[in-house]
Amino acid sequence: MVGRRSRRWRDEDPETHGPKPKGVPVCPLCQRPIPAHARQSLHHLTPKLKGGAHGATVRLHQICHSAIHARYSEAEIARRLAEVEALRADPEIARFLAWVRGKPDDFHAPTRATRARRSEGRSRP
Repeated sequence: MVGRRSRRWRDEDPETHGPKPKGVPVCPLCQRPIPAHARQSLHHLTPKLKGGAHGATVRLHQICHSAIHARYSEAEIARRLAEVEALRADPEIARFLAWVRGKPDDFHAPTRATRARRSEGRSRP
């Protein structure tokens, strides 16, 4: 007989952990696989501050997620970039995607805000 505790911690138990995912997830933005050891995060398609707290999310490489927020404000993301297709079609993100697609699947580098975003933060009263 299996004890309650040992059953609770078994990964393959759908009652406690849900079904195991099939294969490696793929970043919907750069379309590269996201290995389990790679930095990753959930991106709210509509930012939480703009009403998306309970909305749709997508799993992205951390570098892809950082690239979005380094370039655009929460308001702009909510207004015109609330879908993966809209993000991919944006010229700045498209330029980033062309660059990152040549990197290893687990590649990560620090991301700084763009020059425009840095100056935008300084001009606020």
